[in-house]
Amino acid sequence: MVLVTAHTGRPAAVESARLVIDRLIDAGLNVRVLDCEADEIGCTGAEVVPDGPAALDEVEMIIVLGGDGTLLRAAELARPLGVPLLGVNLGHVGFLAEAEVEDLAAAVDRVVEGRYDVEERMTIDVIARLNGSVIAETWALNEASVEKVDRMLEVVAEIDGRPLSRWGCDGVICATPTGSTAYAFSAGGPVVWPEVEALLLVPNSAHALFARPMVVSPRSTLAVEIVPGTGPGVLWCDGRRRFDVPPAARVEVRRSAVPVRLARLLGVETTGAPFTDRLVAKFELPVEGWRGRSRPH
Repeated sequence: MVLVTAHTGRPAAVESARLVIDRLIDAGLNVRVLDCEADEIGCTGAEVVPDGPAALDEVEMIIVLGGDGTLLRAAELARPLGVPLLGVNLGHVGFLAEAEVEDLAAAVDRVVEGRYDVEERMTIDVIARLNGSVIAETWALNEASVEKVDRMLEVVAEIDGRPLSRWGCDGVICATPTGSTAYAFSAGGPVVWPEVEALLLVPNSAHALFARPMVVSPRSTLAVEIVPGTGPGVLWCDGRRRFDVPPAARVEVRRSAVPVRLARLLGVETTGAPFTDRLVAKFELPVEGWRGRSRPH
């Protein structure tokens, strides 16, 4: 059983979803689509199910057609039950996606044949408190960012229960390695390979001498406190879940015990590639002149 979900606001995603569904059904697989997308996709032969945990009963994989935002939405459904996600990129950069739209037929064939591996991506648990009381509790695959609302935010960053620095800034990003190529990258953070276990703390436009991005242990607990009398701020998780955080609020971030599982295809030249190759392709990095270890010099 495969659940197919798409960015129905993009005609290319809808058309690709139809092609995927038809190819899966022709191969003898059972396919589901969410009721909130069924009318736009207009598919026949697929089971239409309500959007919710029950949609994943007996589902072995979710195929997601769209950009990283579409995949992040699907991750909210898949993560609690550990169902792997296979992303087909119809967006711009699409770091979370495994296949590009031009590889769609080959990708579906690999799913039918069971020729894929599953890797686990670290997620973070996020708790916001005010005077000791929990005012928000959520999670993120990419990042949790504490951001200003209108004027500069005054915050104190903390690592493992010890204060690190106070910044006047646009915000602070707490990211996973997966999120290092998302918002944290735009804010000047380092690119971290997905298999590295770490957490990132990235100040965003901070007015301070010491405001470098930092990479810390995956066992660390990060905290961002809004200085009383300043703010307010807002907490965003994966750019999807928003919470108001008033002055004196505290946002704590730590590694979650529940990962997101991503499918990685086998035997397709343009997919299943090493992360270095993905980085070069996505950012169109210049590699002319590279000779490689095995080539004569």
